[in-house]
Amino acid sequence: MKRDMQLNSADIAILKDSQAKGIQQKSLSDEQLELIYRRKWFKIWIPVELGGLGLTVPEGLNVLADLAYWDGGLAWTVTLCSGANLFVGFIDPVLGDQIFKTERVCFGGSGQASGTATRDGEHYRLTGFWKYATGAPHLTHFTLNATIEEEGNPVLDDRGDPLVKSFFVDREHALVHYDWDTFGLQVTASHSFSLQDVQIDGKQCFEINAAKSTRSDLRYQYPFMPFAELTLLANFIGMYKRFLDLIEKLFVLKSKASKWEYAASKAAFGMLDELQQDFIIQKDAILNLADHSWDNLSNGIDNALIYAQIATQSRDFVSSILMNTVKLYPHAGILGATVDQEINIIFRNIFTASQHKLLQKSI
Repeated sequence: MKRDMQLNSADIAILKDSQAKGIQQKSLSDEQLELIYRRKWFKIWIPVELGGLGLTVPEGLNVLADLAYWDGGLAWTVTLCSGANLFVGFIDPVLGDQIFKTERVCFGGSGQASGTATRDGEHYRLTGFWKYATGAPHLTHFTLNATIEEEGNPVLDDRGDPLVKSFFVDREHALVHYDWDTFGLQVTASHSFSLQDVQIDGKQCFEINAAKSTRSDLRYQYPFMPFAELTLLANFIGMYKRFLDLIEKLFVLKSKASKWEYAASKAAFGMLDELQQDFIIQKDAILNLADHSWDNLSNGIDNALIYAQIATQSRDFVSSILMNTVKLYPHAGILGATVDQEINIIFRNIFTASQHKLLQKSI
């Protein structure tokens, strides 16, 4: 049975009232963080016994899309940080229990293998520089990928390629480089970080592989790639839905407040209606795939074909969103070009989010 995780009016009021402050200070405000911790949004994918929400994939997608509708920057931060907190299902369970019972635990980091991990007995020594750690100012732990070395030589995997493993380190060991300066998603504070010869316990190494998960919860059996595709897409869905609603509001106001030519207004509303219907069709199709994949996983049914469809349709959907946002944007007038207006904020957020490589279509 699906649980109702919809935002209430008090949540929405805080999201709306705090958005400008977060953008101005280029990080989540205290009010935004307090709401996130209280509603456990960083713990969407954490088991209930560890103080999390323990949501299914379809339930979590709805939460992320709802958040993105009201504040794309906050939602993007929640998506990336809750996604990193998902790693509780792949690390040593005893250590995981100790860390994730903490109310304000927040993992985050980089998937780039832009550092080295030198084996040192039961430990590793980490050195490197990693970009785009979303939520850097409030992370309690940084996650990263690194190539493995022994005695100064790279360790190779079964295919003869450099062996890459994932790690997490306590915040105190990371040097944050405050270099995130973008025209959208400013609040995500996705700064770079570096480590210099930091020694960690071998238990802080993990592998994001459903076959090697350390917890039996079904969400940790869901492959990470379609999970990442769906959760990022949920942000585009929420932001674009809000963009469409604001454009519709502008059209209605324009039709009432000016002598908008009948032919022009009819064409504009016709175009908007067409794009709204296309959005609903594509949204329902991809969310139905998410529902179906979760049900299949629950029942032990192979999902290979559905995962492939998710990969294709998520990228097609984002491409469509970008194209249609550009099509509608000129109709927003000078209001759409005013930096403190919501429609301009959403436009900037959508196109900053589009630079994430995961959902980009191949040229």
